[in-house]
Amino acid sequence: PSAGVLMETEVWPNLSALCRARGIPLALANARLSEKSLAQARRLASLSRPAYGALEAVWAQTGDDARRLEMAGGTVRGVFGNLKFDATPDAGQLRQGRDWRSTSGRPVVMFASSREGEEAGFLRAIAAHRDVQWLLVPRHPQRFDEVAALVAQAGFSVSRRSAWNGVPTPGDVWIGDSLGEMGLYYAMSDVALLGGSFAPLGGQNLIEAAACACPVVMGPHTFNFSEAAQLAQEAQAARRVGDIEEGVREAVALARDPAARAAVSAAAEQFAAAHRGAARKTAEAVLALLPPRAPA
Repeated sequence: PSAGVLMETEVWPNLSALCRARGIPLALANARLSEKSLAQARRLASLSRPAYGALEAVWAQTGDDARRLEMAGGTVRGVFGNLKFDATPDAGQLRQGRDWRSTSGRPVVMFASSREGEEAGFLRAIAAHRDVQWLLVPRHPQRFDEVAALVAQAGFSVSRRSAWNGVPTPGDVWIGDSLGEMGLYYAMSDVALLGGSFAPLGGQNLIEAAACACPVVMGPHTFNFSEAAQLAQEAQAARRVGDIEEGVREAVALARDPAARAAVSAAAEQFAAAHRGAARKTAEAVLALLPPRAPA
């Protein structure tokens, strides 16, 4: 290859060393590094520092990421923002989701990309809100059956996306047990709780929710995407709470307040639009890595 591009956190010591030995420029795009990951890199500095140092360029998502990546040994040549802001939600999924939401007859609140250890508290918290249609989308597909069983054991009726035939079937909790349909699920939802943020797991990315104009309620643990979470909160595109019980109450209140929900939805859409542009900057930087072509 003439060049190589790794994404986000995928730095491999052997690959970095091999590319450097063969004179192949290797870059890390959409790069991020949390404080926790920086601490791990420091503990394994004999491996990680040469791996970062062998990269021709690192293009960071945020200024904080750039600082940490430099401390890990990388050469940051630009802060371009997050490529996920440039992803366009699937229009067909958005239409389908909105159609399904309109048939529910009650507010729809999703727990998006839930992680192991979060669902139990969520299920306890929603017991007092049976008039809401709950949508639970586990982060990892290998847990779909496990999570459906947890919901049933908690005394809720379950309706799984994989069993729907063109329209959602009744159930206290819908289970989003499919892949590649987060746009559909966000469009179905009046509000989304952000998975991974209600346990010390660092949170999932809220950018797709913002692009789908879905208001987000996030917990205290967003260290994987700290700057994006902070910016979304400042833009009033997301709200932060202290725990899952407070999160459920906040999400239900927002889902039941059309004016407030519309304001947060509009702010989310504007937040996503304002941060686009990383794809163009990254593409230009990748092209600059390539050696000049010989004349034909």
